[in-house]
Amino acid sequence: MWVQKEISLRAKSRGFHLVTQEVMAALPELSSVEMGLLHVFIRHSSASLTLNENADPTVRQDFESYFNRAVKEDEPYYRHTYEGSDDMPAHIKSSLLGSSVSIPVGDGELLLGTWQGIYLGEHRDHGGSRQLVLTLQGQGR
Repeated sequence: MWVQKEISLRAKSRGFHLVTQEVMAALPELSSVEMGLLHVFIRHSSASLTLNENADPTVRQDFESYFNRAVKEDEPYYRHTYEGSDDMPAHIKSSLLGSSVSIPVGDGELLLGTWQGIYLGEHRDHGGSRQLVLTLQGQGR
């Protein structure tokens, strides 16, 4: 079985946001997969996807603090500055974290760890709606 869908996530503030439930809600077909793989891809170069802690929101705040320190705005060597001071740092953060995650599926569920969730890294001050491509492949029950 193969299923591919594109979903739009509502605009989110700058930072890291759990989107696991939004992804799962878009894939009712997930419940019929005995064994498979879900690939989630973001169609933007200034936002990212990653897997991490899904319970304590301070982890998401710490991620934002770390990346803002590691990849600063307004560096004098940035040449790509047409879209604002947050644009080039957003591209760098996106490349560091990545544009996709792959998650195993078993018995109709994502086989995430107990404390894992899918994060959207919104690296722009006003990034707007973000589009994800969800590709589910697997063997039915």
